Amino acid sequence: MELVIASRNMHKIREFRAILKKMGHFDLLSLIDFPNYIPPLESSNSFEENAIVKAEHAAKALNRWTIADDSGLVVPALQGAPGVHSRRYAGENATDKENRQKLLKEMRGIQEQNRQGYFECWVAIASPQGIKKTAKGVSEGMILEGEKGSFGFGYDALFVKHEYGKTFAELDEETKNRISHRRKALDRLIPFLASLQQDAPDALSR
Repeated sequence: MELVIASRNMHKIREFRAILKKMGHFDLLSLIDFPNYIPPLESSNSFEENAIVKAEHAAKALNRWTIADDSGLVVPALQGAPGVHSRRYAGENATDKENRQKLLKEMRGIQEQNRQGYFECWVAIASPQGIKKTAKGVSEGMILEGEKGSFGFGYDALFVKHEYGKTFAELDEETKNRISHRRKALDRLIPFLASLQQDAPDALSR
């Protein structure tokens, strides 16, 4: 059964593939396979709603089952920023490095006990007929005063996962994929994905 990962972000695609490949029976595509497709704007103030919009839009336009996510870093000391604006925190075309630099600037002077933060991820699954299932995953930790590690992407080099003592950018890919917010959300969708596998011949009609 084909399942389209509604993203062109290679880091996200790799993580989705690494987590979902263990389930088998899915022919995993991504938006890279559909260069003419134009995704919708992410205009909601909700991770969940953004994920739903991306999944539904791609499913209807491509006439395929899709899986999409929206995620970001939430820092209570910054009133929830970067939040849904995580990808474009320093500007619409900002690089990951520029986003991290802005976060460090905004958090300058904030003491360690107030540097708590968490990654929030919502994953949505849709058929051409509409949304079918959503799930949420959260990874809690703290924000450093400087970058550490060379793996990962986004804010990984600033985020230390509780109980691991390392940033996401210091953890190997297998470990991060086992404990990430995206993995936690996907784990909650496994029963539904398993049911799709069992009904694969009829899935597109549902």
